[in-house]
Amino acid sequence: MLSFVETIKEGGRKGRLIVVVAGIGLLIAVIYQLATRLNLNTAYSVGEIIDSLHGVEVYYNGGVNNVEERNTSEDGYNLGLRYQCVEFVKRYYYERFGHRMPDTFGHARDFFDLTVQHGSVNTKRGLLQFHNQGNTPPNIGDIVVYSPSLFNPYGHVAIVSMVDIMLPWRLFSRTRVHFLPPESVTHLFSCPQGNGM
Repeated sequence: MLSFVETIKEGGRKGRLIVVVAGIGLLIAVIYQLATRLNLNTAYSVGEIIDSLHGVEVYYNGGVNNVEERNTSEDGYNLGLRYQCVEFVKRYYYERFGHRMPDTFGHARDFFDLTVQHGSVNTKRGLLQFHNQGNTPPNIGDIVVYSPSLFNPYGHVAIVSMVDIMLPWRLFSRTRVHFLPPESVTHLFSCPQGNGM
């Protein structure tokens, strides 16, 4: 049994360890917040056009968690927070197809509704929804929804810009199936028929 003095010393060691661990955790959190909000790539300015897809401009966002003001169309349709992935996807569908998503809010992770059957309409987005492992490969213009991760609790969305489907791989052959999404991709959307695809 520890004496009273030994108990206080042991408690002091544990207390110091807790303070050190908490300090390291706080330091990591501060570094993460700064690194993901600051523009570390000084070759571009936030809001600068860096590319386009089918005539819809892509803007540089700076740090991945950099947030600018809300972007709306001229008639008030909510496109999302400027230069974020959700804003680009919604602006792409609005400008290219005239499509307005019925639910105009939400993070990237909210684009996919687990209760919607494969190939059925997701009423919040007004789009057909496809699960991975189905028999429907992605098409150019489809939305790919990435799951949230430890460092990105919001998920990610992107537009399919190219589909490269080749014959299945064979020994001594350079062909293989390229349309299968990476493991981190969880779901696909496709624009409904008759919406300009």
